[in-house]
Amino acid sequence: MSESTDAQAKSGFDLGQGPGRLLVWLYGVFTVAAASRSVVQVILDFGRAPLAYVLSAAAAVVYAFITYSLVRGGESARKAALVCCAAELAGVLTVGTWTLVAPSAFPDATVWSVYGMDYLFIPVILPVTAMFWLRRSER
Repeated sequence: MSESTDAQAKSGFDLGQGPGRLLVWLYGVFTVAAASRSVVQVILDFGRAPLAYVLSAAAAVVYAFITYSLVRGGESARKAALVCCAAELAGVLTVGTWTLVAPSAFPDATVWSVYGMDYLFIPVILPVTAMFWLRRSER
């Protein structure tokens, strides 16, 4: 048995089951959305707002890692996802505040602009929800 399967068998808990399945789906969708947005923006108009486009690409990488961790399962993946969710929340709050305080620094929006307003504020809600789920699965 792998480490992931052993951990799940001992705890009786799989990160990708129940509400975790919804988190996997949402993080997967956000991975594709953020990556697609940043790739198109970088290819078509990188000089216009490089900071915004690089931040969107960074968001995609964070989302992809969290998605992978949730699917992989196991204690080490849970801890890694928890750290990434905390970093994601810090990024959303930092970039969200930055876009409000210095909008001229962002001639174009990022995934995390105004706390994810373009994405129905899901970018600020998702890491909090995921951290609750990951803490619950700590048992």
